[in-house]
Order: sequence, then C-alpha cells, then structure tokens
Amino acid sequence: MNTNTIPEPVTTQSRVWSIVGGSLGNLVEWYDWYVYSAFSLYFASSFFPKGDLTAQLLNTAGIFAIGFLMRPIGGWLMGTYADKHGRKKALTFSVLLMSAGSLIIAITPGYDSIGIAAPALLVLARIIQGLSVGGEYGTSATYLSEMATKKDRGFYSSFQYVTLIMGQLVALGVLILLQRAFLTEDQLHAWGWRIPFAVGAALALVVMYLRRSLQESVTLNKKEDVDQNARGSLRALAQHPKAIFTVIGLTMGGTVAFYTFTTYMQKFLVNTNGFSKNEATLISSLTLFVFMLIQPLYGWVSDRIGRKPMLTTFGILGTLTTIPIFTYLSVTHNFWVAFALIMLALLIVSNYTAINAVVKAELFPAHIRALGVGFPYAIAVSIFGGSAEWIALKFKEYGHENWFYWYVTGCIVVSLVVYTTMNDTKKHSKIEE
Repeated sequence: MNTNTIPEPVTTQSRVWSIVGGSLGNLVEWYDWYVYSAFSLYFASSFFPKGDLTAQLLNTAGIFAIGFLMRPIGGWLMGTYADKHGRKKALTFSVLLMSAGSLIIAITPGYDSIGIAAPALLVLARIIQGLSVGGEYGTSATYLSEMATKKDRGFYSSFQYVTLIMGQLVALGVLILLQRAFLTEDQLHAWGWRIPFAVGAALALVVMYLRRSLQESVTLNKKEDVDQNARGSLRALAQHPKAIFTVIGLTMGGTVAFYTFTTYMQKFLVNTNGFSKNEATLISSLTLFVFMLIQPLYGWVSDRIGRKPMLTTFGILGTLTTIPIFTYLSVTHNFWVAFALIMLALLIVSNYTAINAVVKAELFPAHIRALGVGFPYAIAVSIFGGSAEWIALKFKEYGHENWFYWYVTGCIVVSLVVYTTMNDTKKHSKIEE
C-alpha cells in the first residue's frame, strides 16, 4: 500500500480548509517567533540587571540566537514525530509548544523580583519556541504539499511563506499599534511588552484547536512495505544523501538572500544610508507586504513551467544583480528608490521562497518526508540564514561592507550549481510514487 495515499476522500472544501488551517498555524508560529525581536527593546531591562541598555540587548540577542540553534533539533524531533505519528498530530503539538513558550515569557516576573531565574526562564522559553519553529517548517511544508492537488501544488504550498511573512508584519503591526494608539513609552517598558506574548499564547491555543480538526494527509498503515522502525529515522534518511545535500544546497543561497533583504534591510538603511528608523521601518514594511502578496503568483507559475526554471532564474538573476543592487542601495537617500531596489531583490528571491517548500517535499518518500524536509533545511538556515546579519555587520565593522555583497552572491552561486544539476521535482516528484 502506498504510504502517500489519502486516508479518506478529499473534497475541494476539505482541502481548502486543511490548507487554511495549516497556514494559520504557520502565521501564529512566526508571529510568536518574531514578536521577541520586535519587543526586545522594551523587555530587555526586565530580565537582566539594571545597567547599560546595549548589554541588555546583547543578552536578549544571545538568547534569540539560542532559539535559532534549537531549530535543527526541532526539525529532527518534530520531523520524526510527524513521520511516525502523522502530520496533524505533529502540527498540533508544534503550536502547543509555541504557545507554552510565549506564555512563559508573558508571565515571568522580572529580574528585580526573582533574580537569575528571570533570564533562565527566558532561555527556557526560547528553547521551547526554537524547537517548535524548527519543527513547524518541515511538517507544515510536507502537509501543505501532500494536501494539494498535483496540478496546484506549487500554488498551495506557497502560502507557507505568505503566512511566514505575515507573521513578521503582524508582530510589527502590534508594536506600532501599542506605541501609537494605546500605551505610553513607560507603560510599554513596565508591563505593556507582555501583551503581545499573551496574545500569541492565546492565538496558538485557538490554532491548536483548529488543527485538531484537520484532515490527515497520509496513512500510517502498519502493513505498508516500510520498516516501521525506519519511519522518520535518521538511519532511513541517511539512505537519501543526494536529496539531503540538495536541500542544503538549494537552501543556502535562498536563505541568505531572504534574511538579507528582509530582516537585515532595516538596519542597513539606517546604518549605511542614514534613513531614520521610522523611514527604514516603513520601507521594510511596504516591501514585505508586497513580497507576501506575490508568493502565490510565483507558486502558480511553477505549476505551469516547473520548479527548476524558477530556481535557476533566482540563481542567475541573484548572481548578476545582488552586487549592483547593494551598490546603488548603499548610496541612495531617496525613499522610493530604496523601496524599488529592495523590491527588485525580493522579486528575484521570490523564485526561491514561493516554491522551496514544495521542492523539498517532492524530494523524499512519505515515510521520511517531514524529517527530510525539516532537518537539513533547519541546519542550512541556522548556519547561513541565522548568521547573515552578523556577517554583514562584522564586514561593516572591519570597514569592508562591500565584501558582504560578494558573500551573498557567492552563496547564491553555490545554490545555482545545485539548481542546474538537480532534476525538476515537479516532473520527478516522490509525492506521486
């Protein structure tokens, strides 16, 4: 019996509901993940001894990095769980973990009340959230790809990045709303920063309830021609080295470009161009909003022309344009020119972001698909995506900021080699096997 058969007939209504439910959970996961960095300026003083703000922020940034390092472990644990026990159970458990992490942050007393236990609980919360978000990507990418029809798989799976980006925008929107409409600066520092974490915890519980009603995307029949001990195991995954290295290679350039032109851009516009923080935030928000809206279009195109042409387009255009875009961007002081340059970069990156989830899912058989998608991807993101901003700032500190432009280009070139040598997964999809 095929491990990828749908356990019950899938109607258009149930398929759409399943994709919406899976995507909403992804949105809440990423909101909870990014709200930490959005509000760190306000809660840093609560969790660490009074003193230099920079030192406090460095401490919160270090804890943010710990969460990033937990993502491969989350990809391994949750991917294994999803392959052994089903996608729906793993998705439900993932959002429960995220809710728990947000709730811990929301209710933990400050350093003045409980001393060293305050930062210790903050570390615990981010470890839990790192495990959650590390497992969410692979499981949700697998689930969306399996629930979609063959002819629309790229389109439906693109909503993973729609909700990922939306999570960033919602976190930023909550910050702006609290800043400008409801709370004073002192209130935000004193207790207002707890609100978005409490909201995130509550939303995660709602999504957990919704995910319990999702339809499972694969059967886990014990009579299948698959060693049940191998299901979701690293031993079974190791039998697919080409697919593993393909995931890492195709992710490398894409994740560096994504984090460079999204999360790092706000700092780049302020530190290099001299834009005000408000201007930089607005430019970043506008580009992210448009970036979010165009993902389904790119996914739809991939269903018509294939995945490989899209990835190759990103590789070629990214290689040719990254240095010129950065060069012009570094000297402009015009709001709309900066917007246009960043938007051009994101239009190119969309050839990767919109379809990378479905490409990875199409590389692996069902019994190790969630693990195969999530674990190597999390490794690549932690090494290359998570370090992009730090590398950029280090090059700037050493007086060679333009070296970072070459670094991003070099990562894209490596991925381009992978794109040109891999099969088109739309034509050679293991989801159909």
